[in-house]
Amino acid sequence: MSDTYGLGFIRDEQLFEHVKDTVQKYRFKINLSQFNKNLLDPIKLTFDSKVYGKTVPEIIESESIRQIDKSNTNHIGYFHQNIFNFIDGWEVPEQGFDAINSELNIYVEMKNKHNTMNSASSQKTYMKMQNKIVRDDKATCYLVEVIAKNSQDIPWTISLDSEKISHKNIRRASMDKFYEIATGDAHAFKKLCQILPKVIDDVIAEANLGKIENTVLSELEEISDDVLKSIYLLPFQQYEGFDELNFD
Repeated sequence: MSDTYGLGFIRDEQLFEHVKDTVQKYRFKINLSQFNKNLLDPIKLTFDSKVYGKTVPEIIESESIRQIDKSNTNHIGYFHQNIFNFIDGWEVPEQGFDAINSELNIYVEMKNKHNTMNSASSQKTYMKMQNKIVRDDKATCYLVEVIAKNSQDIPWTISLDSEKISHKNIRRASMDKFYEIATGDAHAFKKLCQILPKVIDDVIAEANLGKIENTVLSELEEISDDVLKSIYLLPFQQYEGFDELNFD
């Protein structure tokens, strides 16, 4: 581990261990059962292969990496949320809000991007916050977006039952502004981002990380020598005539 990361609002050892926990959650394996968990669409795969001029194995490899990446995106959410366990005054409860500060009466819901919530999800989250401030008039609720459109700490305005509503204690903040609230340092989030590559390098230098193990293609080849046929047989094996499917 490097001599110092110098963030001030979190100890070096805590930051290192939190990054390590996140790295160790990363996904390195995928098999056919996992690959087909949500039923891959063979029609789309055929279009993708032809339109992009890729072989079927290349498209399968790309889809495997996409699925692995989707899993890892959830682990980055773990990183953003759980770092607040190490910042004075903050905690990450097992249920309810993503982070809270009981002394400041702040309750947080955290999202990765400003466009990740649809209308129904936004309304549900807003009503959860409404309920909180009704029961506790000292509470301030925040929707915190890691990747927001702007650096901001503003009242969250939402359309509810076709009416635009807002409340000064239900707010929408970018991650940089929220780190300022949490630490008192306006540049705290920038400092974290700046030191993060170094911390990850230190973790990787210590950790024994595996390599990506992708058995999807080899398992498809066991179904049929024609990989494209195997892809079609996964969802359509019981369909009429598919036992005689032939792409030659």
